[in-house]
Amino acid sequence: MPLQAGIAGLPNVGKSTLFNAITAAGAETANYPFCTIDPNVAVVEVPDRRLGVLFDLMKPRRAVPTAFEFVDIAGLVRGASKGEGLGNQFLSHIREVDAIIEVVRCFEDEEVVRVPGTGDPLEDIETVNLEFVLADYAAIERRLEKTIKAARGDRALEPEVDFQRHLLGVLEEGQFASKAPRGEREERLLAGYQLLTSKPMLYVCNVSEDAMPEGAGLPAVARVREFASSQGAEVVVVSAKVESEIAALEEPDKSEFLRDLGLEESGLDRMIHAAYGLLGLGTFFTGNEKEVHAWTFHRGWKAPRCAGQVHTDFEKNFIRAEVASFDDVVACGGVHGAREAGKLRIEGKDYVVQDGDVCFFRAG
Repeated sequence: MPLQAGIAGLPNVGKSTLFNAITAAGAETANYPFCTIDPNVAVVEVPDRRLGVLFDLMKPRRAVPTAFEFVDIAGLVRGASKGEGLGNQFLSHIREVDAIIEVVRCFEDEEVVRVPGTGDPLEDIETVNLEFVLADYAAIERRLEKTIKAARGDRALEPEVDFQRHLLGVLEEGQFASKAPRGEREERLLAGYQLLTSKPMLYVCNVSEDAMPEGAGLPAVARVREFASSQGAEVVVVSAKVESEIAALEEPDKSEFLRDLGLEESGLDRMIHAAYGLLGLGTFFTGNEKEVHAWTFHRGWKAPRCAGQVHTDFEKNFIRAEVASFDDVVACGGVHGAREAGKLRIEGKDYVVQDGDVCFFRAG
């Protein structure tokens, strides 16, 4: 199953507009809360210029990019953790994603209705994040009751009881579960709980066109950046309205429009890259006469596990991998040149694959 990033936030902050621009999937948008009820899901390509370079060098029939799923989740409101505005249903959608992209309204537009009680971007963030914390607190509270009962007959569960109590204390203070100190065992437990506040988070400031690039001069953006920095999170500034216009353009008009805005790449591409990096992902490549293919992997994976991305049998029956870096393949004019120059190395089961590696797996 592809990795997923959920686009979340208050109603009318531009989530669905942003989603449409990313995917051209036609998610419904409207000027009233709860326009989106069921989550819209779309698979998007991860932009990577290296794939095009390898395609030109290797001259296969096609190039296959790696992909990422974005999920457009309906707007949350105060009380969502208790079911307000169908909140429980929406929060359950967010639990299923790997990372959260929280869209924050940093633009003024009298024609776009604001949810009552909002106006300050940090208050908006606090509203959404508090609902995440409250929902997780309730989830851990229920889980703790069950674990305490189970531990009466199995003392091996006592450390889990202690950890769950510790998590409740962290959440009670309004902190994210990701801030809880933990060891390797607790890390595995936390991953199994699927808590909202344990997921990596990216804040996206949605600004008006005249604030591009990077929300220059906007106090709201500066405040979001300061807050995100204190949480160890990242910020990307986009104008959802502008990105919709960019998405409708073809080259070379698209590049020219970006240059006029002072940008090297679209905000959407930056957001995709940030979400990709947020999960600690990298890309390796394979190729033959039929296709050059980009593959997603978690940084730190060894060669057999990466081989399993290509085919499950490759991991089970892994023998070795022939590996060259992207830079070496380009410098040598292709894979054949890299092999002749001794840059195509033989690696075994303990080799940790690096971002940009060009791999040829051998399996029994």
